[in-house]
Amino acid sequence: MGPVFSVVGARPQFVKAAVVERELRALGIEVVGIHTGQHYDYQMSQVFFDELGLEPPVSNLAVGSGTHAEQTAAVLTGLEPLLMKASPPCVVVYGDTNSTLGATLAASKLRLRIAHVEAGLRSFDRHVPEEQNRIVTDHLSDILFAPSAVAVDNLTREGLAERTALVGDVMLDVHRLVQGLVDPEAAAKAYGVEVKGFVLATIHRARNTDDATRLHTLLEAIGRSRLPVLLPLHPRTVARLDGYRVPDHIKVVAPLGFRDMVALELASDRVVTDSGGVQKEALWAGVPCVTIRDETEWVETVEAGWNTLTGADPERIAVAIDAPPPGGTPPSFYGDGAAGKHIAEYIARDIGA
Repeated sequence: MGPVFSVVGARPQFVKAAVVERELRALGIEVVGIHTGQHYDYQMSQVFFDELGLEPPVSNLAVGSGTHAEQTAAVLTGLEPLLMKASPPCVVVYGDTNSTLGATLAASKLRLRIAHVEAGLRSFDRHVPEEQNRIVTDHLSDILFAPSAVAVDNLTREGLAERTALVGDVMLDVHRLVQGLVDPEAAAKAYGVEVKGFVLATIHRARNTDDATRLHTLLEAIGRSRLPVLLPLHPRTVARLDGYRVPDHIKVVAPLGFRDMVALELASDRVVTDSGGVQKEALWAGVPCVTIRDETEWVETVEAGWNTLTGADPERIAVAIDAPPPGGTPPSFYGDGAAGKHIAEYIARDIGA
């Protein structure tokens, strides 16, 4: 039996793969890591291999930037010969990126078994590229690893219950580990802010960054916070600012490694983001989140009062950032912190290892 293939390409996937690959190897299963190269600069790629102890990828497809079609096609054409040569018993894909879709299509056309980690998420907006990727990946995959009961319900409604396993969220595994390794006070000091005296913000989705007017509106709204704002920005987003003067209240910094991100989430007073993963990380850090999107796949966080959807409405954003925090302890929706182990054991049974 050949090795299991684990295909990653973007920031959140490196973190998820670190958990799953480690647990698979602990069961004696050989794993071949494939990096598509969708995220390719150090702070969005190699730093995660360094910080989380990921085995170096066997192959880097060097997909790079491009349109959705270009990236997906490059993953397809780059991955197919590797899959044909190795004929792995299972191809593991993660999340909802173009790398996820391309790897799923390549494996499906070769009739290889596919396991989708973080299956069943739905924002119910099919105009969003990530939603398109999720739906296609789930319907082509053979094993659907759902992170929450809501995700299981979504898959059940789509007739996919028999393929579904509720395992929890692998990101919770990593977040719990990293929380014990970081120093929030030192991280805040390193970035020139005070513990519980700043807002941590991230903006990366195309809907928010490709439209200059929308991006400027978001920055102006975030900049109205009563507290200073720390904003890690991807180099492509910085380039799109094109001479726009960021409000003085906002300090733009380079993208963060995962450890620094967790440390600063723990140190912050509030998180503002359009990221799916950061919404959950804020919950686990016990910090209220403001999501600058019109929808979210993590509806539990909104219903619990720890996450507020604002879209790009400046008034709603400003009010949400300065609103009183919810009382009590954040609820737990995402498993027991051992999702990686559950996934590895399920795959081992499936492939007869």
